[in-house]
Amino acid sequence: MAARQPNADRVRLFSDGVFAVLITILVLELKPPHEETFSALLPLWPTGLSYAVSYLFIAIVWVNHHHLFNFAELATQRLVWFNFAHLFSVSLVPFATVWIAETRLAVAPVALYAAVFVLVNVTYLALSATYGRTFPFRARTRTRRNPHQWPRWTTSSIGRRSGLPIGVRGRSAG
Repeated sequence: MAARQPNADRVRLFSDGVFAVLITILVLELKPPHEETFSALLPLWPTGLSYAVSYLFIAIVWVNHHHLFNFAELATQRLVWFNFAHLFSVSLVPFATVWIAETRLAVAPVALYAAVFVLVNVTYLALSATYGRTFPFRARTRTRRNPHQWPRWTTSSIGRRSGLPIGVRGRSAG
């Protein structure tokens, strides 16, 4: 019986489940006001703002994660553990979101919130930095883009499609 190579799709699917749970936890922390008027929502603006920012941040992180895993073929131990570190850092976002909302944007919760954002980015960079060293990535036939360059080509293509002067490193994309 031949040994099977671990598939990176399984890691990606697990990660998708974690992202779904984290977004669910975020929304479960939203508490409606006791009054039945729209004006009762106004005092809840810190909660709404922190929820919206956190949701958008998790969505961006998921898109980046999904894009990176489009290139992964095998689930090496290094891939799995760096992925767990990344998911752990993302799992701190709902906690920081609730704390920042309940304290109405106090200094310490905002600092923790920012630190969590930095930690998420650092762990993503660690995950993506192993690209080329330990991940066996498959070549895409339809594109030769490097996963580390995707923000550049995405903004350039948005600029070309929309006619907006969106460019990277001083170059106009239009």
